[in-house]
Amino acid sequence: MNITLIIIIVFGLFILLSSFFTVKQQTSVIIERFGKFLSVRQSGLQLKIPLIDRIAGRVNLKIQQLDVIIETKTKDNVFVKLKVSVQFMVIKETVYDAFYKLEYPHDQITSYVFDVVRAEVPKLKLDDVFERKDDIAIAVKRELNEAMTTYGYTIINTLVTDIDPDIQVKNAMNRINAADREKTVAEFEAEASRIRIVAKAKAEAESKRLQGQGIADQRREIARGLVESVDVLNKVGINSQEASALIVVTQHYDTLQAIGADANSNLILLPNSPQAGSDMLNNMVASFSASNQVGEMMKNKNKKRKPKAGEESHTAHQTPPTPEEPEIEI
Repeated sequence: MNITLIIIIVFGLFILLSSFFTVKQQTSVIIERFGKFLSVRQSGLQLKIPLIDRIAGRVNLKIQQLDVIIETKTKDNVFVKLKVSVQFMVIKETVYDAFYKLEYPHDQITSYVFDVVRAEVPKLKLDDVFERKDDIAIAVKRELNEAMTTYGYTIINTLVTDIDPDIQVKNAMNRINAADREKTVAEFEAEASRIRIVAKAKAEAESKRLQGQGIADQRREIARGLVESVDVLNKVGINSQEASALIVVTQHYDTLQAIGADANSNLILLPNSPQAGSDMLNNMVASFSASNQVGEMMKNKNKKRKPKAGEESHTAHQTPPTPEEPEIEI
């Protein structure tokens, strides 16, 4: 008696407990009675009739993601792999359609993604696939929405998350990109070299100009100093030729003194004898005297060759005698 009572009590508790069940948040539960759809229960504590009603299944109402990898070829016959991420969810009001109309939603979505991608990508070249991946994603989303709404699903978003060409094509693209960048680097280096050459040429030109100007100023000052020196020597009775010779000899000895002051100088002046200064002075004085005599004789010769007014017609037909060359004594 006691055992039978205990069994009845345990069975009653089991029946009572099996009458209650809980549904998690963002989840719907399908209840069937004798194999026929009865109701959809939402989150919370729910009640069903034991042994008559049963939980047929649970439907996830959260946003889910499905990654689909498709291999196809482009318009320029390049095989490429695309990874398309589809974010979708079950519409709360159409849980019945999502549970009963579609057995494998992931397979259905994958098939539509394959169909759309392999219809869109072959229209584009490889470079256009990278540039217009958003257009491909929009086309996939549009096609999926039209198809999956019938089954109680909505497509939140579709993303082309990866585009992977064949390894050989990828290497070729990298080489093209590297060559293009090397070309750009070479152009910039050539331009920089040209700028340096132009700048160096301008600097050298400016240096030469300033150097020439400095030399001209130096010679101008030297000439002015020589003039002043000659004027001073003329005042004490020394003529211009002797003054010039004296200045040259003085500069000669000043140069020797400057060379001797530098211990590292390798310059040798020829002649370098003690009489070189006096010899150079005598030679310069003789040269000046000879040049003066030649100048005077040339003036006299030019005066003799001029015809008089009455003798112009007579002398026009006569060849003037060749004058003897004067002897110049130095």
